Amino acid sequence: MAKKYTRKGRVSRSAGRFGTRYGRRDRKLVADLEEKMRMPHKCPQCARPNVKRTGTGIWKCTKCDYTFAGGTFLPQTNVGKTVARSVKKAKEAAAAE
Repeated sequence: MAKKYTRKGRVSRSAGRFGTRYGRRDRKLVADLEEKMRMPHKCPQCARPNVKRTGTGIWKCTKCDYTFAGGTFLPQTNVGKTVARSVKKAKEAAAAE
């Protein structure tokens, strides 16, 4: 989490731009989401932590220029991970037959 105070005063998070509007809980949820969104994510192609969000659901690796679709706020969603696991199991079962 971010620092609470600096020499000049209180440090706000990304949702500080809303001021006192929308309530504390909603601002906290927005700030947490934006922190997760802006942190470096691992590229599925080159496995380096260089993936950045270019648009809604569009993610791009700054190292290898690999562009892929993902979730709105995170490159891999829980549903996407579940589907990938199911597909992998189905491929293994087909290969074993």
